[in-house]
Amino acid sequence: MIRHVVAWKLAAEDEEGRVAAAAAIQAALAPLPAIIPEIKTFSIGPNVAYADKNWDICLVADYDDLDGLETYQVHPEHLKAVDIVKPLVSARASVDFEL
Repeated sequence: MIRHVVAWKLAAEDEEGRVAAAAAIQAALAPLPAIIPEIKTFSIGPNVAYADKNWDICLVADYDDLDGLETYQVHPEHLKAVDIVKPLVSARASVDFEL
């Protein structure tokens, strides 16, 4: 099993903008597990602690294998979500590791 972890720093500089951006990202990505069968588990949410140090929003998802992760990465619905996410973020970090 592969765990895919992505964290984003949001581009918005004010709290209201960050809250709106995090909600938009969550809304864009949350429907994907119902559409992409390769996603086995999926969690996404905004940071709730240590805002001065932590990233703003994080996604954690599991896949059976790297092929499943790659299928997700290139799925047309995921790519549509990416088009929503990219303009809202200033930085992205990710790690994919084996469980």
